[in-house]
Amino acid sequence: MKAQAPDRTPAWIASEIQGDIAIVRLARPEKRNALNDPVVFGLEKFFTSLPESVMAVVLHGEGDHFSAGLDLSELAERSVADGIGHSQNWHRIFEKIQFGRVPVVTVMHGAVVGGGLELAAATHIRVAERSTYYALPEGVRGIFVGGGGSVRLPRLIGTARVMDMILTGRTYDAVEGQAMGISHYLVENGAGLAKGIEIARRVAKNAPLTNFAIIQALPRIAESDPATGYLTEALVSSIVQGEGEAKERLKAFLEKRAPKVVQNR
Repeated sequence: MKAQAPDRTPAWIASEIQGDIAIVRLARPEKRNALNDPVVFGLEKFFTSLPESVMAVVLHGEGDHFSAGLDLSELAERSVADGIGHSQNWHRIFEKIQFGRVPVVTVMHGAVVGGGLELAAATHIRVAERSTYYALPEGVRGIFVGGGGSVRLPRLIGTARVMDMILTGRTYDAVEGQAMGISHYLVENGAGLAKGIEIARRVAKNAPLTNFAIIQALPRIAESDPATGYLTEALVSSIVQGEGEAKERLKAFLEKRAPKVVQNR
């Protein structure tokens, strides 16, 4: 049986618009921002109703943690059929984030565990504060990942490492996660949101069609065979460079009106 989507965004999801970026917050700190159906359906509602003016999104968590994962109280009386429907709902909604209209920057701190790590892996750029730690405790809980983790995480950090995390409950700290490639940026505690907003504002200044092509085409090209990838790249490249805004940006560069690439730390 499929869970029904709520009619409105729950109180556990908070959001605001700041110019051309949107900020969405998991707002269930008393439960370490554990994910349940109302929260996940609330994310779906948020990401599918973004104003056209929004060009990038920042996702973060309220309180001491990004998200401690699935609210295990939801599993108490779930049948196999219900479990399949629940997992497929998460797959569908997280795909809307990964292959949505705009890039998503996740700011992580404290626990990024289980479903919280699965959610973060569905986004495009991840910033970690030094308090961040990662785990997949499903094995010791007698369950299995259900939010796309078995698909996205092996591509991110390798199947062997994911297997070890699930079998043993092993945790990794923020520095280890940075070295593995979970996060793209590592910042001091309390500096994550400002860094995430800075990155989102930078990304939002790109041509919208370019951003759309990057988040839609690049992952699919990377997973295709080389011949298909080269053809897809050629097609997407031609479509993007034919856009009016792309032509104007190239003209500005050639006329020395656009900034040059410089080292950015």
